[in-house]
Amino acid sequence: MDLTLFSFTRAVDLVACIIWARWRRWRSARGRWSRAESLAPKLADSGVFAASAAVVMWAWFYLPERLPKSYGKWIGEVARVDSRLIEALRRVRRGVFVYGKDTGQAPLLQSMCKDYGWPIEWGDPAKTIPIPCEMVHMSCGPNCEKHAVSRFVRTFGFACATYIPLQIAFRLRRLKSASSLRRAVSDALRSSAFLASFVSIFYYSVCLARTRIGPKIFPRDVVTPMMWDSGLCVGAGCLMCGWSILVESPSKRQELALFVAPRAAATVLPRFYDKQYQYRERITFAVSAALLLTCLQERPGLVRGVFGRIATSVLK
Repeated sequence: MDLTLFSFTRAVDLVACIIWARWRRWRSARGRWSRAESLAPKLADSGVFAASAAVVMWAWFYLPERLPKSYGKWIGEVARVDSRLIEALRRVRRGVFVYGKDTGQAPLLQSMCKDYGWPIEWGDPAKTIPIPCEMVHMSCGPNCEKHAVSRFVRTFGFACATYIPLQIAFRLRRLKSASSLRRAVSDALRSSAFLASFVSIFYYSVCLARTRIGPKIFPRDVVTPMMWDSGLCVGAGCLMCGWSILVESPSKRQELALFVAPRAAATVLPRFYDKQYQYRERITFAVSAALLLTCLQERPGLVRGVFGRIATSVLK
């Protein structure tokens, strides 16, 4: 299924590129090509990544079984959030953890309050409505902006420790001058800033939705704290975090969009089909592979990214 989704995503990207190229020629021939149309391709990859990241992050919160274990584990390592808080949000969504009622769920967050030295009442949904932002911030205090900056700094350090050695290792043969080393470090810092922005934007968007901006726009009798914490605040974070991709270079945005899109599709589509429906997957793979192979031979420039370059060199 993973190979089918990969092939299908690449084929859809290929068809979109062909259609857009024809549209551009048609509009340009008539002198109607606009500035908005020239900007659209630059934002398309960012939009695909943002939408795909939103689906993946939503699945990580509420449908973790839909993600590969290694992928979910990596997100958890980057997010660095107490698992009890995640479980509380899941129970709020299921209607088990209810504000203003004693449903026996208080021990979940009360144990967290004891560990972090907070008032024990904060963990009781019957007494505290909603969960204080300070609990979402964990050890960063009550200020949402300070927490966002703290998340950025910590994630940036984590990412640098990963990306800088990787960039140097990948370019080891080409590191013949100081300029090539600077380029490797610069790319690693840029990728680290992207990941740090992703995490900090997610958390800050959650805070803005549930306690800062959201309640001011929508009164409590219209959108209750229960509604915010049952999915709206997490949804806001999911929708916003992916736009951090704009920090990256256009070529990297393209690669990341085509990397994340199949994983987002895998969280929505069935992982396995019954035998009576397996023909759907086979047809999808066959058509997608045929499109890619034909284009790699006839117009290889339309197959974008590293995959296109590698596949073209293999078929030569």
